[in-house]
Amino acid sequence: MAIELLPLPLPASADPALLADFGREVKGIDPANPTPEQFEEIKEALYRHGALLFRGAKVSPAAQYAFTKAFDPQSESYGHGNNKTGETKKSILHPDLKTIPSVPQVQLIGNGMVYNHEGLAEARLKHPSHTTFHKTVVSPEDEAKGVTRFYRWHIDAALYDLNPPKVTTLYGITVPDGPKQVVRYDDGTGDELEVPLGTTAFVSGKVMFDILPKDLKSLAVRSKVKYAPHPYVWMAPAHAMSTGLGIESEGLELPLDELPPWEESKLKILPVLWKNPVTGDLHFQVHPCGAKELIVEPLPEGADREGALYPDGAHITDLKLVRELLYKMQRPAIAPKLVYPHDWKEDDFVLFHNRGVLHTVVGAFKPDQVRAFHQCNLAASDEPSGPTPEDVKAFA
Repeated sequence: MAIELLPLPLPASADPALLADFGREVKGIDPANPTPEQFEEIKEALYRHGALLFRGAKVSPAAQYAFTKAFDPQSESYGHGNNKTGETKKSILHPDLKTIPSVPQVQLIGNGMVYNHEGLAEARLKHPSHTTFHKTVVSPEDEAKGVTRFYRWHIDAALYDLNPPKVTTLYGITVPDGPKQVVRYDDGTGDELEVPLGTTAFVSGKVMFDILPKDLKSLAVRSKVKYAPHPYVWMAPAHAMSTGLGIESEGLELPLDELPPWEESKLKILPVLWKNPVTGDLHFQVHPCGAKELIVEPLPEGADREGALYPDGAHITDLKLVRELLYKMQRPAIAPKLVYPHDWKEDDFVLFHNRGVLHTVVGAFKPDQVRAFHQCNLAASDEPSGPTPEDVKAFA
């Protein structure tokens, strides 16, 4: 039987034209036990739509790991190195992850106390909140009224030594009820977005590239990002911007000689644009918080130089400038009309193309609100493919 795909319900804030291809609900398939034919249909649908939702799923940690691994059979370890980064106390990821003992590739995330869970006698979970990471925060009065922020727009990836996972799976086990919250961008635009409590918000990397003007498309198609060593440790003392889209340039990053041991050969230099393996589309896939340098190739021979940025190429090491350029390219795509905030229900199983979308957790919970999710992503067996020479000629 052919796979049944239904459009995801978009919020009233979304632009249905720009998000027409984003996200699908999958009917009639058990993600814990798909047939080989069903899996191939799921795979095709994922790369075409960026995120897939299975409602009412029952997925064990072992089944979630097997399903995630099937997208990259040579992958094995958790995307951040089986929580090696999480075990580094200085890492910003440290409070967010608890490893499932029987399946160390699956992480327990959420909020509140969870007892007798998959081999964990008890786990104190802490939902990441902008109050611990942003330079500025919403006032206690506004927070009491349900005002919140995006936490950190990102790609699931270690960004050092290990390759970015191809997919991520999220399984909602315990989902607390509560009133909707309002995300404030607090960046002078007046942008706000009503979201369900504890949503995971997604934006399309394809749309992020498609909506850029010509000069920024040319810059993106010619650029690579060099990420910091152990970026989650490096960024930990720093503060995020109010939109959650990158770091404020205050010079607070940990000095490189104070990081855990690192090797130049293990640093990640990745294209700004990643090639979709099914559609051939280009997705703007940059984790702005971990970016340290920008390497720009010169315009190809015969390209129009009028209005082009860095026509002769550049190696940009000024961290503030790197961040400003990336923000200029990425900020338009997190506008309220382009964000899909998922309204979680218990037993929702969400699969997303980690090389095609950016996402962020949102909101804040009270300490006694229990939220328990299983997350799985696996460090990939290869690096993302960037633009082809034909792509560069087309967009440069």
